[in-house]
Amino acid sequence: MAAEMAAEGAAHAPTASEYITHHLGHLSTQHQDKIIDFSIINMDTVFWSVLMGVIGSFLMFVVARKATSGVPGRLQAFVEMVVEMVDDQAKNIVHGNRTFIAPLALTVFVWVFLMNAMDFLPVDLFSAIFGLFGMEIHHRAVPTADLNGTLGMALGVLFLMLFYSVKIKGLGGFIHELFCAPFGSHPALWLPNLGLNIIEFVAKTVSLGMRLFGNMYAGELVFLLIALLGSTATWWGFGMQVIAGSVWAIFHILIVLLQAFIFMMLTLVYIGQAHEGH
Repeated sequence: MAAEMAAEGAAHAPTASEYITHHLGHLSTQHQDKIIDFSIINMDTVFWSVLMGVIGSFLMFVVARKATSGVPGRLQAFVEMVVEMVDDQAKNIVHGNRTFIAPLALTVFVWVFLMNAMDFLPVDLFSAIFGLFGMEIHHRAVPTADLNGTLGMALGVLFLMLFYSVKIKGLGGFIHELFCAPFGSHPALWLPNLGLNIIEFVAKTVSLGMRLFGNMYAGELVFLLIALLGSTATWWGFGMQVIAGSVWAIFHILIVLLQAFIFMMLTLVYIGQAHEGH
């Protein structure tokens, strides 16, 4: 009987391709049949993005409320170090009023870091939880491994670039720069200038979102491939899963921090460029 049950379980076990496909699926409002479909919402991405934003804001609020001018605790010292680092970068990059920009950069760094850190959860955690209730549900807990999430944040940065371009240079100055930079103000150069500036804005937005997505998606895929080592049901497979998983998790800490820092830095750079003329 036990042998028959084991054979039946093996027969119903997903293949490596099916396992990865299942874990890379989203909890969406409906099935996506087209490459681009704006009517579909990935609810897991929205949920974890909002939750990480709330947790990050609450954490910073608690630290600020309990801050002391005396000897700080470990958490306060760490947060002060992060705030000082972000403020120094904002001073070096943005030459203007940083009343809103420095807190924005801090929010971006903390938010992206927390979303990236969701990749440290076990890859089968939510499948196991849903399986306890007999549900076969796709769910991904890393918002930054979803191109929709990263491009959404990149569009927010694009809006800030346009906002500060108009605020600093005025609407007339911004329009003049679109048509007259970088080649000159001759009427024959207006269309090439406009086309080049539009391409620049689009390239910045797409590259900002794609860079974060590509790194986090690849990291998530590596964790899935490592998890498949344990499915071999051999001592070698389990041993390699533990070793490879530990090594990759340690290395991934650097990726999580680095990608949050890069996204914050590029946000500052793009906003800083909006303060300057060509």
